[in-house]
Amino acid sequence: MYFKVEKTDKDFYARAGKLELPHGEVLTPVFMPVGTNSTVKTLTMDQLNSTNAEIILANAYHLYLRPGPETIENAGGLNKWSNWKKPILTDSGGFQVFSHGRFGKSKISDKGVLFRDPWNGKEHFIGPEESISIQNKLGADIIMAFDDCPKLPSTPEEIEKSLERTHKWAIRCQDVHKKIYTQSLFLILQGGTYETLRQKSIEFISNLDPPGIAVGGVSVGENREDICRITAYTLNRLPHDKPRYIMGIGTPEDLIFGILCGADMFDCVMPTRIARHGTFYTTEGRKIIKNSEFIEDFSVLDKNCRCFTCTNHTKAYIRHLFKASEPTGPTLLSIHNIFFLVNLVKQIRESIINGTIIDFLAEYPLTPHEMIKRYLPCNEYQTLK
Repeated sequence: MYFKVEKTDKDFYARAGKLELPHGEVLTPVFMPVGTNSTVKTLTMDQLNSTNAEIILANAYHLYLRPGPETIENAGGLNKWSNWKKPILTDSGGFQVFSHGRFGKSKISDKGVLFRDPWNGKEHFIGPEESISIQNKLGADIIMAFDDCPKLPSTPEEIEKSLERTHKWAIRCQDVHKKIYTQSLFLILQGGTYETLRQKSIEFISNLDPPGIAVGGVSVGENREDICRITAYTLNRLPHDKPRYIMGIGTPEDLIFGILCGADMFDCVMPTRIARHGTFYTTEGRKIIKNSEFIEDFSVLDKNCRCFTCTNHTKAYIRHLFKASEPTGPTLLSIHNIFFLVNLVKQIRESIINGTIIDFLAEYPLTPHEMIKRYLPCNEYQTLK
């Protein structure tokens, strides 16, 4: 992997960069659609490609359970298996191992996690070594360390214990990964909403010198104020020459704020999840296609959007599809929502390159002005209404 920061904004910590990976080039900042089971729900790879997505995420936990990493390895790796020709990042599955408790709670120890398959109740064990082995077989360009992601609410003592485990597991992930494969292994910061613990994690993980660093634990139930505070605190303290990845962030407001804090990579299931329930993004905020106001609305979802959906279909038609329970409805909204976020990030990148980010923020309706003024230094921005 090769990463270069091409331009840093003069007012904020925002930066535009370039990632070169085995399956292609990625311009940062970048939003990564989530294809949990090696597919982005309701979309073919051609439809996904039409959104201009440059890299997608798949989940090691789900692919370990079905169809199994050996099957995907025998198929030639995730790219050949799914016919996605661009880069892929695999999440280690740490969050899912801890959170999927249909057949009882997972049992966590320093060795790893003992859990039950949410589909059939069969018992499994995954530790750092197993997680890396699974991801090595899946063959993604970027793989993630196995970390301990504590649930909220947790006490400071519980968060610190979890943090220490994450740090020990990071070393074990690096040790086993170095012996076998050349994929890029990113390590993950934890520390909850406590700045002292975040600083401890920043120093420890940075000293391990990974090719990239992810910020975990900022989208697992915290309030918006804490998410913004910890994001702002953490990102500009990370090494300048490594890509910075905020895990699980994906609303337009959070993407804008994260980029201004210096983040390079984002992922979230949000655009496709809300699409399946009839919600779509616009520059005026989220809207619900099933509402009666769209019965004879023959305009596009968003007048500024150039996605396949907005180029070819109206709100009235898409509303009809949802009311008729036609699966094409969620597909069309998913295409739009992913394109909307990918295009938003591309617009911000262009404004960083051109030195016009202040103008973009002043004009863009979804800019989270209050959070920016509260947590980010910029004298010129403070004067804006």
